[in-house]
Amino acid sequence: MPTLILVRHGRSTANTEGLLAGRMPGVGLDERGTAQAAALPGRLAGLPIAEVVTSPLQRCRETIRPLLDARPELRPHTEARIEECDYGDWSGRKLDELKDEPLMEVVQAHPSAAAFPGGESMRAMQTRAAEAVREWNARVERDHGADAVYLMCSHGDIIKSLVAEALGLHLDLFQRITVEPCSITAIRYTRLRPFLVRLGDTGDFASLAPREEPPGDDATVGGGAGAP
Repeated sequence: MPTLILVRHGRSTANTEGLLAGRMPGVGLDERGTAQAAALPGRLAGLPIAEVVTSPLQRCRETIRPLLDARPELRPHTEARIEECDYGDWSGRKLDELKDEPLMEVVQAHPSAAAFPGGESMRAMQTRAAEAVREWNARVERDHGADAVYLMCSHGDIIKSLVAEALGLHLDLFQRITVEPCSITAIRYTRLRPFLVRLGDTGDFASLAPREEPPGDDATVGGGAGAP
């Protein structure tokens, strides 16, 4: 079965403003995110990518544009099932404000029980994304062979949930996983089990350096803005 390259979109204007963007329209890449996207073709230069699949949201489409420009033979496929989680009434709100919501404790400690008001549950988010990957695995293998490599550009919580699913982790453990903007995660699927071969690789270790304000104990819903 194929190898899946999961790319989180580059840093967005919502990331830098501390907003939970969700599916809000008009959220594109900021200056750093644009530079991250521009570097993507070079980072992937050694890979024969068979297909490119993207979330329909603007920040993902902008992230893969330089890769598509560098490889004009590729045509992107839009896949709604790898779209950002529907955060419902939380969409567009400041992450700092959401910390005091009672639901946030559930999102952090028991996400399999979390459902966003006016939106979807985290369980449903993982299920739809995993179903999309299974179908694309079959399609890519059929069209390009069992050793093919293909790419999906998606969102932090989606990618974290797919990593958890590949590792056989309960969704309640997925907040222990971190994927920064424009990071690359790779999962090689086989007939019996998947293998996680890269996780959140940015090629930049700045995010590991001590910070003036240390990160808290909670995971950032939506994925966070990455290194300062």
